[in-house]
Amino acid sequence: MRRILVTGRAGQLATGLEASLPAQGFEALLVGRPEFELDKPETVIAAFHALKPDAVVNCAAWTAVDAAEDNEAGAFRANALGPALLGRLTQDAGIPLIQISTDYVFDGLKGTPYLESDLPNPLGAYGRTKLAGEWAAQAANPRCIVLRTAWVFAPMGKNFLRTMLALGEQRPELRVVADQWGSPTAAPDLADAITSILARISANGWRDDVAGTYHATGGGFTTWYSFAEAIFDLHAKHGGPRPKVHAITTADYPTKAKRPADGRLDNGKLARVFGVVLPPWEAGLARVMAALRQA
Repeated sequence: MRRILVTGRAGQLATGLEASLPAQGFEALLVGRPEFELDKPETVIAAFHALKPDAVVNCAAWTAVDAAEDNEAGAFRANALGPALLGRLTQDAGIPLIQISTDYVFDGLKGTPYLESDLPNPLGAYGRTKLAGEWAAQAANPRCIVLRTAWVFAPMGKNFLRTMLALGEQRPELRVVADQWGSPTAAPDLADAITSILARISANGWRDDVAGTYHATGGGFTTWYSFAEAIFDLHAKHGGPRPKVHAITTADYPTKAKRPADGRLDNGKLARVFGVVLPPWEAGLARVMAALRQA
């Protein structure tokens, strides 16, 4: 297994895989718009048959959480019908599919970190369509691994880290939600984890008992407020501005889509089956901030 098709070329995770996969001897085949669009099945089929991959990592998705509330059909086409098509194509080719999903499949009411066996209950359109994508991919291809992750950030793209840094340059004070819990996940760390999974499959061959759903987030838990404080503390050590951050509640910052208040995920299964453990989120933050400084 050498040729890995990675969808969502311009995204944070695909960019991370572009660097991580070759380091482990894989060839990264990145595809994206306009020649590959999940909303246009003919482009997906053409790209797949032209590239003839040995495995697929589907990072492409509708990720605009609030916009999905106004266009659930569009989100469904990308997040559910797209994975269904990739599932059929990979099944016909006899190759594995890694489908990226989200903590938004849960309602955040459990009170402890979610296990893969916990019953999903998405609160909004985005979570519903991503859950449908999990089911569609797994139904189409038994050689499917679903990776649920959360709070992804990277040196590029649109994410919380880059938003905070941009606002910190403009404002002396910021207000950030402090009653939502989760695990910030550095895209380069998640990319390394996916590469390790593929390396394990490549070395041992596919085994049916590794198929299924896994949680894969940065180690440890925090809130958006504490994440922002950590960002600015680290930024200030290297001469960046240090705005004052005020803790607010979710009710103080209403959004169209309801977010899970406690989306913490338990990553134990990933460690047991594949021996893969993502670094603590603080280490991921340091890695991404260092990459930003170098850029």
